[in-house]
Amino acid sequence: MKRSTCIIASIGCLLSGIIVGASFNGWAPSNSLQAKSPIYLTADETYAKLSQTDSPILQGSERIAEVSRLTMPSVVHIQCVRHVSGRTVEETGSGVIIRNDTTKARGTFVVTNLHVIRGTPRNEIHIRLFDGRELQPLQVWSDERSDIAVMKVEADNLQAARWGNSEVLDIGHMVLALGSPFGLSQSVTFGIVSAKSRRSLNLGKESRILNQNFLQTDAAINPGNSGGPLVNLRGEIVGINTAIASSSGGNEGIGFSIPSSLVRRVVTHLLEYGQVRRAYIGVRLNEDFDIDVARKLKLDRVRGAHVLIVYPNTPASDANLQREDVILSVDDVDVHDLNHLINLISLKEIGTSVNLVVFREGKRVRAELKVIDLDRSHRSAEMSTPVIPGKEPAKVDLGLSLQPLDDSLADQLGYGTGTAGLLVLNVDADSPLAAADLQLYDVIEEVSRKSVDSVDAFQTALQTSESKPLLLKVRRQTNGKSTSHLVLMNP
Repeated sequence: MKRSTCIIASIGCLLSGIIVGASFNGWAPSNSLQAKSPIYLTADETYAKLSQTDSPILQGSERIAEVSRLTMPSVVHIQCVRHVSGRTVEETGSGVIIRNDTTKARGTFVVTNLHVIRGTPRNEIHIRLFDGRELQPLQVWSDERSDIAVMKVEADNLQAARWGNSEVLDIGHMVLALGSPFGLSQSVTFGIVSAKSRRSLNLGKESRILNQNFLQTDAAINPGNSGGPLVNLRGEIVGINTAIASSSGGNEGIGFSIPSSLVRRVVTHLLEYGQVRRAYIGVRLNEDFDIDVARKLKLDRVRGAHVLIVYPNTPASDANLQREDVILSVDDVDVHDLNHLINLISLKEIGTSVNLVVFREGKRVRAELKVIDLDRSHRSAEMSTPVIPGKEPAKVDLGLSLQPLDDSLADQLGYGTGTAGLLVLNVDADSPLAAADLQLYDVIEEVSRKSVDSVDAFQTALQTSESKPLLLKVRRQTNGKSTSHLVLMNP
């Protein structure tokens, strides 16, 4: 009796389990598509499910499409024809239409990379619009140090894109790259901001870019994308696509864009002044600042920018900056390296006061100075200002300005006390020694193997030397290291 009761109970539990299990596996009748397993949906039911618009993925996809529809009419294809050494060279790239109403030059403009149009006559630059119309620029402005060019255009119904703020971009934010990769106009690629503040990039021998502060993105950028916009999901320009890191010449997931904060400043200056006004404090920095140098200066790691020379009569000298100082911060922004410092300083408005924190002999020292115009002050500060106040350098027949080196000056310039010779303060462009690579702040130690420590001794050595060509022994400071060079000159 007990055994039969147990068997009946076991059968009852088994049936209950089957019924409950069936209800969780879609066997129970239901009118809801969501209640059915996808493998049991018909084609019509699947299409009906996919047509629902509340999916976050579909909403995100529609947002990207909407941004593309909005911004694509502002993107142009640029084709340049250059004649080089008897042959015709064609260059293609991209650009973006903007509107400017705040400077002397007002109107509609196309922003692109300088390397897209470099060396091309204005009448050989062809700008093709979204609707197929073709324009030529009425005027062109450019800036080598940022690789930015601006072209004035006029036509009906031009749609200008809007600027966004690259400063609020963060790693991981989604972006679109628009342009004409490989000449394929109206192309859009999608990705994220992979990194920020990329500096010290090797952009080729011809590159003279001073302000390197690139955004890195994995949105596909290929040849022909140069000059096109990088836009955020609000449809705003946050960068100008400029370069790729590639071993094959095509996209490998690493592209670089100039941030809009820099582009806008360059464009504003070009349209207001015809050139970009960059700020300057008057120092030469160590490009080879490494951990060994940092430890000698009592730093725990490589950080900041290491000062090799403080040029006279500059904001840096007025603020008592010294050789071997390490500039750690500018206006409370930590300095990562010399390129970061160059960006922080050069983009300040001329005449602005800046506060520096300097590491000197194991201690932090504060300094305040006003930045000056690089183009107006750099040459005069480095090429013609006497290093020792009150003493004028002597001008000699070879187009040189020379001054005897004393221990104080030698120490300031990093040569060390006991170094003797003549300090080069200027080399005229037409001097035969300019072609022989004599440089500013070189020290001429010998002429035809005769030591020279005065201008008279230098002149005498020149007049009595029978050597042809003339041999000069020169000491030079290169990134904190003092080395000797031989300079040959045909008098």
